[in-house]
Order: sequence, then C-alpha cells, then structure tokens
Amino acid sequence: MSVIAVVAVVAGAVALGALAVWLVRRAGRVADLTIVTPKGSTELDPSGAVRSVQAADITLPAEDLEAIWTPMHLERLARTYWRFLSRVTLGLIRVDYTPAERFVVFISRPAVLLRFRAPEYEMDARRGIVRWRIESGVLVSRRGEGGDGYLQIDVRRGEDAGDGRATVHVEIEVANFYPSIASGISRRVYKLTQSWVHVLITHGFLRSLARLDLAESKVGHFAATSEASARFEDVPDPPHQDDEAPQPAGRD
Repeated sequence: MSVIAVVAVVAGAVALGALAVWLVRRAGRVADLTIVTPKGSTELDPSGAVRSVQAADITLPAEDLEAIWTPMHLERLARTYWRFLSRVTLGLIRVDYTPAERFVVFISRPAVLLRFRAPEYEMDARRGIVRWRIESGVLVSRRGEGGDGYLQIDVRRGEDAGDGRATVHVEIEVANFYPSIASGISRRVYKLTQSWVHVLITHGFLRSLARLDLAESKVGHFAATSEASARFEDVPDPPHQDDEAPQPAGRD
C-alpha cells in the first residue's frame, strides 16, 4: 500500500471520527468528563519527530474509581482504545495480536499501518501507564523504526475532594513518532490529514470514557483468576517525574 493510499484512508476517516464524537456526546454518561488538551499540544520538530498529547479529566464517585484502579482495568483500558479505533472506522482498521507484537492493519495483513511491541504496564497507587513502542509500519518513516517512538495511555489520580467524588487525569501521548507522510510527501499534508484525524479520534475516545465501558482484554495478562487478579504492587512502578520519558529498551 502506497503512502498516498494510506493518506486517502486516514483522510476518509475524518467524517467517521466526527460522527463518533457526536454519538459519544449523546450517549449516557456515568462520569463527568472535560477535555483539557491545551492548544499546540501536537508538535513536529525540525528532525521530523512528532509529539502529540490529548488529555481529559474524569470525575466519578471515589468508590467507583477505587474499584477499577487495578492492573486488570488498566489492561482493559488499553483494549478499549483499540476497540474504539475499530468502531470509529467501521472495522476498516483493526488490531491483530501476537504474543510479542500488535499490528494495526487496514482490513487485514499484510496492510500493516503500525506495528508495535507488546504493551508495557506500570502502576502504583496514584498512576498507571500502558505503553506500546513503535516498531514499523506504512505510517512510519524508516527513521522512526525500531522502538524509540511510542503510543502511551497515562492515568493519574487527583487528590480526593472529600465529597465522595474523585478525579482522574487521562493523557494519550504519541512521542518520537516519525510519520512517513511528513517525510515522503510534506509536513503540511501530514498536519491536514493524519495528524488531524488522530486528534479527532483521540478526543472521541476520551469522551467515550465517561461511560466507563471498559472492554474485556483480548490477552488477559492481568485477568482475574479463581484466586485473585494482579495487584498494582505486582506491576513495575511508573516514573515519579512528570518529565521523565521512557527509555528505548522495552519488553519483547
């Protein structure tokens, strides 16, 4: 599949993304959600690397947040992201799973848009992270191959307000990503197509979280057993510095 064909695919998803956002806004909510993505949150540096962060604050009953603050639900949140991506594109884009990789494909392989390593999970009492390192794919330029770039979902608990409600901050970050459209065609085309669609769909996903409808994991790495599910104490701790970036080496 040529880069131009991929551009056509993602550009065509704009209308679908807009429709999904509208539907999510009309859906019944369990929690209150506010998009807090600042202006200029997507940057393309001189080297061609992209960093994009979309964010939301979710307010819900404190006991509900406590019940889902587990590695199992973090894994379900990760699966919910891929489910939303497939739904918003009417199944044209989906995710194939192997023990060591995740493939975002257009209909089916070998049309691989993005190839990721298996996700890495980090969690403690205040923060949870799931991260997929970018290996390759049609949407990735040669410079961006090898796992230095990543897609990440980062959730952080706020201080309890004392009124029985709690707030969690959710960020979807793409970092050190080198898009093939920007290098092969032009940066302007990238900003008007792939970048725009990504932001639109990500905001739609964030809004969908107000329903607290977390999908069952395909892999179930942290799924509950007859004895117990994993505790966040059993998962590596996340960074404690807000500006601490993940290192290139990752789990296979």
